[in-house]
Parts: sequence; C-alpha cells; structure tokens
Amino acid sequence: MKCVVFTGGGTGGHIFPGLAVAEALSSSLECRIVWLGSAKGVDRKIVESSELYSASPSVLEFMGIPAGKLRRYFSFQNFIDVFKVAAGFIKSFFILLKLKPIFVFSKGGFVSVPPCAAAKFLKIPVITHECDFSPGLATRINSKFANHILVSYQETAEFLPASLRSKVICTGNPVRLSFYSGRSEKGLSFLNIKSDLPVLFVLGGSLGARQLNDLISDSIEYLVKHFVVVHQIGEANMDQGQKIKEGLLSSSPEFAENYKSYPFIKKEMADVLSLSSIVVSRAGANTVWESAAAGKPMILVPLEKGSSRGDQIENAEFFKKKGAAEILLGEDVRPDIFIRLLRELGFEENISGNERLKNMASASAALAGEKPAIVIADFLKNFFTVKD
Repeated sequence: MKCVVFTGGGTGGHIFPGLAVAEALSSSLECRIVWLGSAKGVDRKIVESSELYSASPSVLEFMGIPAGKLRRYFSFQNFIDVFKVAAGFIKSFFILLKLKPIFVFSKGGFVSVPPCAAAKFLKIPVITHECDFSPGLATRINSKFANHILVSYQETAEFLPASLRSKVICTGNPVRLSFYSGRSEKGLSFLNIKSDLPVLFVLGGSLGARQLNDLISDSIEYLVKHFVVVHQIGEANMDQGQKIKEGLLSSSPEFAENYKSYPFIKKEMADVLSLSSIVVSRAGANTVWESAAAGKPMILVPLEKGSSRGDQIENAEFFKKKGAAEILLGEDVRPDIFIRLLRELGFEENISGNERLKNMASASAALAGEKPAIVIADFLKNFFTVKD
C-alpha cells in the first residue's frame, strides 16, 4: 500500500483540518497515512481519537518526533529548542527514508518544520496548507520547502515573498464533511431541547475562553429569556457553568432549562451547529470555517494582539467584510453591547423572516465553498499518478 505523510500539531487547529483531508483522501483511494506530530502534547491524543483512526487504525498511524517551539521573540528556551528542532529533523529524515512517502502534507505548527525540511532534502514533494488569513511562522518557513502552498484566503498570497506566490493555490479551509450535512433533529435529541426558542451556540474552544465565558455569564439573565443557550465552556471551566446554572435556578428557575453547558462537544458538533440560529465564538480558523460550512451567522470575539499574533482579528474582519459575521472586540466585549447587537439582528422578533440573518447565513455558506477537504484530497491524488 502506498504511503503518504501528514504533519502538523501543537493545537487542534493544526490537526483537525488535516484529519478532514486525510478522511477525504482515504475514502477515495487506498493508502497508508502516517501522521508526524509532537512526541509530547496533544497531537497523538487528537489523531488517535479521530473517527478515521477509530474506524481504520491500519490506515492512519501516528509517529511522534521531538519538537522545539518557534518563537518570534528572544527567550533562553530558544537555545534548548534549537536542539529539539535538530533532533526532530534527524528523526523525520530517517522516518521518511524508511517510509518513502509519495508526499508530505503539512498543516503547520512548529512540529511540521522538521518533516518538511527533511522531505525537501530527500526530494519528496511538500504541500503546505495555511488556515489563517496571514501565514504563521511555521508556514512561512515551510513555504520555502514546499512545491505547493495551499491557502484558505486568496489574499494570503500577498503576505508571502513574490518569488513564492506562483506556488499558491486557494482551496478554502478543510473541515470534516459532516459539517455540511448536520441534522438538526439529532441536535435536538442530543441537547434534549423542548423549547421553540432559537439556539445560541457559544463556542469557547476545547479549553474554553474566559472572556467569552464571562460575557455569557454576565448576559445570561437576558439570554435565557430569548434563546436556548448551548455553551461549550471548556473542561477547566465547568465549575463556572455550574455556577451560572445555580444562579438561574435561584433567580429565574422557569428559564434555567434554557442554559446548557458542556466541556467539549465532539461527534455531535455538526448536528448542534445545524440546529443553531447563531454562533458566538472566538475567531480561530477551525471555528469560523466549521460554522461557515454549516451556513451559520456569527458573532465573533477574536483574541486580541496581546494574546495572539493577531490572526483571529484578521479572520474575523474577513468574515465581517463578506457579510457573514459581526465582531465584538476590546472595550465592546460588554453585556450591554452584546445584547444590543442581538436585538439589532432581530432576535426579539420573528427570526424566520429576518432578512439580515438570512443574508449573513447565505454569505457564510458561500464562503465555505466547494468542500475544501475534497478539493485538497483531489489535488493530492495527482501525486499518486506522478509516482506511477
């Protein structure tokens, strides 16, 4: 069986899109997929808990390599991480030498740099994909090794050196195909919803988002009177979810059932998204593109530059410019402004006839495009023909 290598990690944002491509690729041809990720951290857990691994462990295999973090600032840890990167290159080199993969497909993150560099050295084709509006440091490095640079936004090419722009192909951002066909009746059953109120889906990520969680907590008395609030609050923040529930049972017991918190929603995510009237979330690439695949209007609360490199702000501004989202940023992340925005969107009226929400939903679905996971998988299939 022919072998291909996928790499990426550090966070789910560098893994889930790659898994979507891996699923699309493996569903249309026989191949062995080896994922090179960090020997430490979340990479192995995410890959080995995927639907593809569970269904076909003989198709998808994880191999860990040493990984050093790439920093844009001075740190003494950089001196140690230089050796980790070197060790990652050496291990990647021997793994690739043994596997002889048809190509290496990178989803970014610092762990992806050594495999891409080793592949370039061994003359194995490298294809890298960037989810965010502007490329991260790993993608900027990997693009120098890459035969092709796949991007989610056409404008991303402008951030790369002119000499590399001819390699750029805009594919959109891959998400699992299930997000295009979520079933609202399954979402209703999973959430055990008996109300006819619209569903407001709050996505704080697998780790939660404190600013977002606090916004919901401070707005909850209004929200539960107008929505069923489904709150992915994060594993570490379930105590906060319990306090919100207890507060409602004390102050507004008749509405308490309209608040439901979960640490992390996994396989039911597509069905819950399908059921939702609006998504309130951070603006990480995975979240916004999964919501777009489901055709949902969004209120985005991006991480600010003090907490990130600004990629979430760029993602959010793009979706707002295209008419798919509204943004709350900085001092605007307040209950009064949040509630006013919900009112402006028409959630106290008949939302089924609300043209603004319909237009946002249409813009969102249009951005998701032609199922990028399949587009990328079809592109990767070309390398099998070349190898023959």
